[in-house]
Amino acid sequence: MADPKFEIQMLHDRVMVKIEQESEERRSTAGIVIPATVKMANRLVWGQVCGVGANARAVKVGDKVLFNPEDQYEVEIHGQTYLVMRERDLHAIATQQTDNGTGLYL
Repeated sequence: MADPKFEIQMLHDRVMVKIEQESEERRSTAGIVIPATVKMANRLVWGQVCGVGANARAVKVGDKVLFNPEDQYEVEIHGQTYLVMRERDLHAIATQQTDNGTGLYL
């Protein structure tokens, strides 16, 4: 008998985020190659929202969000790791349409 499939629904103001994998190495604006082994303290990362709770106000599925990956809850689904956090733990949202932004684009 096959295992039943369950749909995941986030509750309250919870957000499920898939972390965007960075390349093995980075380049500074001056062109200096920074190897993947270098760890930077308190670095914020971008991720894509995969699920939102009913009480989330500013974020929707498909948005790119900026957040601190430390001290967040991880969950693994079908071999993919996701983070679950409150909406208030997000620092920024990158959407295609916005009314008031910074004027910066990804």
